[in-house]
Amino acid sequence: MKSKVIFTGLFSLLLLAGCQPNQTTTPSSTTNQSSETTVTSTNKTEESSTTAGSAASTDSSSSQTANPDIKVSADRAIELFQNKYPDAAITSLELDSDWGSYFYKIEGVDDQNEYSVKINAMDEKLEAENPEQLDRDEQNGKKKSEDGLDVSNLISIEEAGKIAVEKVGAGTATDWDLDKELGTTYWDVKVKNGNQTTNVKINSQTGEVLSSEIDD
Repeated sequence: MKSKVIFTGLFSLLLLAGCQPNQTTTPSSTTNQSSETTVTSTNKTEESSTTAGSAASTDSSSSQTANPDIKVSADRAIELFQNKYPDAAITSLELDSDWGSYFYKIEGVDDQNEYSVKINAMDEKLEAENPEQLDRDEQNGKKKSEDGLDVSNLISIEEAGKIAVEKVGAGTATDWDLDKELGTTYWDVKVKNGNQTTNVKINSQTGEVLSSEIDD
């Protein structure tokens, strides 16, 4: 009887051991988490590539409208002139590359003298010529009042160039002159398109095209 009980107990233990589940497989939750991590990482990489591509496209677009040889704005060039001659009114401003690279040439007058400076459009270096005394009939504010330009709220040279090119239909803005006629200060922008050159006059405050003329 005792031997039968012992045999029955051993049989039960063997049966229980055979029914235990195999625990060596990887939990499904771990596998799912790894898969999600891979997908998330891939999505972030794609987003980064898209963002970089968009930024490159924007930079490319900007480079088509901005002249890399012109780092100094017209407003900054005017400020540099006025810092040197605070009592002078600006009577002329030109931006071109006649000297091999882009320079501003600015002229102005006060009650007694006329001034002229050249400003490098890349690094703001200013070179001033010796002042010249005005003729007697131009002194005491007469020339200053008659020829002084309105340099407040100017549209930028980039904007003026864009307007001029759109008016012509194609080409590149190469030269800018700030002048005055019948009391209106305007940008005179030269646009080159192949062998053709067109001068476009633009209101320097509003951007309105005043005239367009093809050079002979």
